[in-house]
Amino acid sequence: MKPQLADLEQISSAERHSGSELSLSGVSHSYGDLSTLAGLDLQVEAGGVVGLVGPSGCGKSTLLELICGLRDPSGGTIAIEGSADADDRLARCAFMPQRDLLLPWYSAIDNAALALRHQGIRREPARAAARDLFERFGLGGFETARPAELSGGMRQRVAFLRTLIAGKPVLALDEPFAALDAITRAEMQEWLAAALRSDPRTVVLVTHDVEEALYLCDRVAVLSARPGRIVAEYSAPLRRTEKRDVAVTDAEFTATREKALWSLREGSR
Repeated sequence: MKPQLADLEQISSAERHSGSELSLSGVSHSYGDLSTLAGLDLQVEAGGVVGLVGPSGCGKSTLLELICGLRDPSGGTIAIEGSADADDRLARCAFMPQRDLLLPWYSAIDNAALALRHQGIRREPARAAARDLFERFGLGGFETARPAELSGGMRQRVAFLRTLIAGKPVLALDEPFAALDAITRAEMQEWLAAALRSDPRTVVLVTHDVEEALYLCDRVAVLSARPGRIVAEYSAPLRRTEKRDVAVTDAEFTATREKALWSLREGSR
C-alpha cells in the first residue's frame, strides 16, 4: 500500500524532535504512609542526558513514571517545556521499561512500528518508517524475525527503536540493559551512545551501574535510600565516546566513578 501524505507528514513531524526542557521542583511522592521521594530538584536542558543511580527501593522507577505523567507527584511540580499537566507530559514522553515487552506474535518490524500504529498511522507507512532505521540499528535482515528468534541485545535494540520512533522529545529509560550479560551490556552501551549521538533526545536514564551512567549521560544524580533525595551530582567526562573502553579507563573517568560510588554508599546508609 502506498503511504498517504498525511501518514508521511505525521511520521516526519515525529522525527524532527531533538528534546524538550525538563524541570523538577520540590518533587515528593508517597504510597499511603510510605514516602518514596522527598524534595527532588532537577533541571535537564533540551537534548540533555541525565542518569539516576541509587539503592534499590529509593524511588528511581517511580520518578520516571511521575515524569511521564503516569502518576501525579504528592508534592512539587514536574514540567516539560513549562507545562506541568500530566497529559501534556505523557504526550511528550516515551517510556522504556526494564523488560523489552515485545509482543511474541509480532515480527520485529511490527514490534518496532507499534508506537506509530498507536498514533493512528497505518501499518504499511509505520513499517516503512521502522524499516528505514533497521540497518542503522544493526537489525538489517531481521525484520520478519519473531522476538524468540532474536538475541537479548537485538530484542533491546528493537525495544529502543520502538521507543525512539515514537518521536517523543523526552525518553525515560528504566534500566534498559539490566537483564543482559556483561559483554552484551557493554556492546549495547556503545550502541546506545551512538544512537543518542545521531538522534538526540532529552533522556532520563535509571541504572544501578554507575559506570554505565557516567558513560552514557551528561550528568549523573545520586539518590539516597528511601525516601529518595538527590545527595550528589557529577558531570560525566568523555561521555558517549565512540569507544567505550577508552572512556571507562580514562583517569578522570575512573576518579569520577569512585567519587560517585562513594556518594552512593554514603547515601545508602
